[in-house]
Amino acid sequence: MSDRIRCTCRRCTIRGLMGPAIIITVGVLFLFDQMRGGYLSFGNTYPVILIVIGAISLAAAAAPADGHISGAVPPAGPATPGTVPPAPQSQFPAQGQGQ
Repeated sequence: MSDRIRCTCRRCTIRGLMGPAIIITVGVLFLFDQMRGGYLSFGNTYPVILIVIGAISLAAAAAPADGHISGAVPPAGPATPGTVPPAPQSQFPAQGQGQ
């Protein structure tokens, strides 16, 4: 197992349900296709997957992010009052200059 700290805020927990919810939805749609052909075939019911994705995305966006742990932000060092952090350097130094 990795040493990465996992965020347990509500927003991240709900986003973590996206994959299992889609797999269950696809399974249920294929089950309906096998049980009741015709109108309940997968070709007619696939928009349900989009509805599930939208509902989970909406729930994640509305959930509070209290206690969120971001792995992308490095820990901040001691800040000295009155200092300005250096501006990020461009990967492509010649870009944007009139050559």
